[in-house]
Amino acid sequence: MTANGFHTSPATVPLDADRPLLITDADEVLLRFVDGFIRFLDARGLSLDLSSYRLHGNVKRRDDSTPLIDIEVTALLEEFRADLDWLDAAEHAGAVLAGLRENMQTVVLSNVTPAQAPARIRNLARLGFDFPLLVNSGPKGAPVRALARRAGAPAFFMDDIPMHLASAAEAAPEVFRIHLICDDRLRPLLPPAPAAHLRAADWRDAKAFIRARLPLSR
Repeated sequence: MTANGFHTSPATVPLDADRPLLITDADEVLLRFVDGFIRFLDARGLSLDLSSYRLHGNVKRRDDSTPLIDIEVTALLEEFRADLDWLDAAEHAGAVLAGLRENMQTVVLSNVTPAQAPARIRNLARLGFDFPLLVNSGPKGAPVRALARRAGAPAFFMDDIPMHLASAAEAAPEVFRIHLICDDRLRPLLPPAPAAHLRAADWRDAKAFIRARLPLSR
């Protein structure tokens, strides 16, 4: 663990070998990333076209609707993520995670850089999500496998991006995979992930799936 309270290796994440595990993504699963990004853009005279599930190519100037080029969008994302400690929680996430705490442990697996991680830690803490944060870059299959092997069964992985669920299916097929997109505007833009065991409508839907598979819930 780093001095700032986040982890850069699955090996340092504190885990109980006898307790089931939930690994959850942050943006658009635990946190309302796009909702916050839209507010950020609005303050700069920009808008986000929600016609497809991507950011590059969809950020436009509000006055003439011209799209920003990719390098401009990347710069905006870097600025947005630099002090990202004010995003709202996904609906029902807090209540569901509080209810699951007695029976399982939770780790947040997020594709942010170490420089961006302290702001993410502050955001999670403000919302009462006092779970270990593991920072990652690229596909998530390897860290999902490493975390699941150190915890009790069953293990669950939640993400909004099909690529990450497919990566986890290949690296750790024993882990249950849940496809969840918390923003109602974004959910219709992406079909269910083929590698997921469940396309969850919301956190309550995910909770029912998880509880049905926990040993103590039977």
